[in-house]
Amino acid sequence: MSTTDNTQFGKSEPSGGLKAEDNGVRLSSINFFGGQKNHGATETNMLMPFLSSELIGGSVPYVPGSEDEAVWNAASQACASEKIHYCYTIDDNRCWYLAMPSSALASHPDTWCPLAAALPGNSEFWDKETVYLYEQEGLASALRWDPETGRMQVYIGPARTILPRIQSMDANFVSINPEMADIVPWRQRSLKIEELSRQVGWGILLSGLLVSIIAVLYVLFINLSAITLKADLQKAKSDTRSATQNLMQTAAITLQNDSIRHMVRVQELLDVLGANNGTLIRYQVKDSGGTVEWEALVPQAFSQGGVPELRGAEALPGLESDGRVRIRGTR
Repeated sequence: MSTTDNTQFGKSEPSGGLKAEDNGVRLSSINFFGGQKNHGATETNMLMPFLSSELIGGSVPYVPGSEDEAVWNAASQACASEKIHYCYTIDDNRCWYLAMPSSALASHPDTWCPLAAALPGNSEFWDKETVYLYEQEGLASALRWDPETGRMQVYIGPARTILPRIQSMDANFVSINPEMADIVPWRQRSLKIEELSRQVGWGILLSGLLVSIIAVLYVLFINLSAITLKADLQKAKSDTRSATQNLMQTAAITLQNDSIRHMVRVQELLDVLGANNGTLIRYQVKDSGGTVEWEALVPQAFSQGGVPELRGAEALPGLESDGRVRIRGTR
């Protein structure tokens, strides 16, 4: 015989337990443990009632959004194992749960505990002053609430010892009929985590495969484009030819101007003046190359003319500080 209880407080909340559908159809073994399918069963099999001697029960405060975590944490500590099956409902601002180690179902897969139908909010629950009984194969169980403390108590043991003790209590009794009660399937957190892990793994695999396919298609598209598409070079050829012709015309115009002629003339003057102790001090092109005027300093004897390269030059009045004469030539 075993008893398990916890303290009760708070106000009423709507039931959060799992139930079978109201039309009376039995849940098949394609049921959900913590939101996941039980893959060890077929669609035609039904969950069979089973009462384990390792069943425990209790309650924890209801915290919206974390009730499943709270129930699992309390039940796993009570069972001394994280691998547990559990179910719960929410009522009076508390989570009322039943649980057992998963190893207790080693020989009884695809089963459910009829005592869970008596949790607050489920089909067999009447009130907390009633004692709920279930017996199977010589093993009896009882679910009751202590009238003084409000704690939920679970009694399990041989029927010949448990039933006389329970029936001696001053309370109303309800015997649970598993054929009439709505099935309350177990939850199993480990199965849910494994299922989520598989889903994440498949998601990563499919994402990688999709990215690889997109990359291969992109490479194939680039290669096919390079093979099938040809660049239109006609415009580039036309522009190049036009630029070349403009450059040749500019070069021809440059060669046709008087720059070379003036450079030759300047060099000629420098040669003659340098050979006769003269200095070219100015060479100026005026009127867009139409007129040239230059000045030089030469010795007095050299200023009288007689040099073909300096023909047309005339001496300016006066002498320079070094005694030479300034001459000016035009053309």
